[in-house]
Amino acid sequence: MPHSTYTDAGTGEAIVFLHGFAESKEVWTEFIKPLQKKFRTIALDLPGFGDNTAEVANYSMESMAEYVKQQIDTLGVKKLILVGHSMGGYVSMAFAEKYGNMLSGLCMFHSSALPDTEEKKENRNKSIEFVKKHGVAKFMQSFIEPLFYSGNRDRLRSEIALMKKIGSKAPEESVTGGFAAMRDRADRTDVLKKLKCPVLFIFGKEDNAVPLDKALEQCHLPNNSMVNFLGKTGHMGMFERTYETRKALEKFAETIYG
Repeated sequence: MPHSTYTDAGTGEAIVFLHGFAESKEVWTEFIKPLQKKFRTIALDLPGFGDNTAEVANYSMESMAEYVKQQIDTLGVKKLILVGHSMGGYVSMAFAEKYGNMLSGLCMFHSSALPDTEEKKENRNKSIEFVKKHGVAKFMQSFIEPLFYSGNRDRLRSEIALMKKIGSKAPEESVTGGFAAMRDRADRTDVLKKLKCPVLFIFGKEDNAVPLDKALEQCHLPNNSMVNFLGKTGHMGMFERTYETRKALEKFAETIYG
């Protein structure tokens, strides 16, 4: 069976899932199954990741958003709830800026409309240098585990192993290109302010990638927002708090789609 760059299952109104940096659509596989009873769920591999191995000319958030638009057009989706995890959220914000009229709702899943701080940009540069010098697999060995809250790591050994496996498969240019794209992304807090659709924020209180103060800076910006702060949770709510994050999303979708 040929690998596909997306999964599409369930019937009803569409929810489209975008994975984070060095992830793939596979991070959503188990998470979205129960949602398929009520909704059409589509999970995409972003350019350069997962099974989406075609050469990538440009790793910017804007070009990834264009890719998402092409895919959902091909799949005949006119209106959708877009769910973006981490880097997938940055892509979602770029999508919302240009195609906000297509959105029935937006879920920022451990993600942010804010740009990188200078310190974070510097860390991205260091990561790029490390990957070029030591390779992707070695980088993933130390990168993945801190995404999970320390108190959850023993319980989620197999999920951490899965994440390392997915990340290690990513080509070097996808990893370095992804880092550069995240580093250079625009401030899209204005997009949040202008969005006409409801926005659901899901934040982990122990998330080092999207710290609590950054979460609080933006969750009040949309005209209509719902916010979930999860204790004892890092950056990977789909694994760390599967039931709670899925329920929050389901309730959000039902509020929108009725």
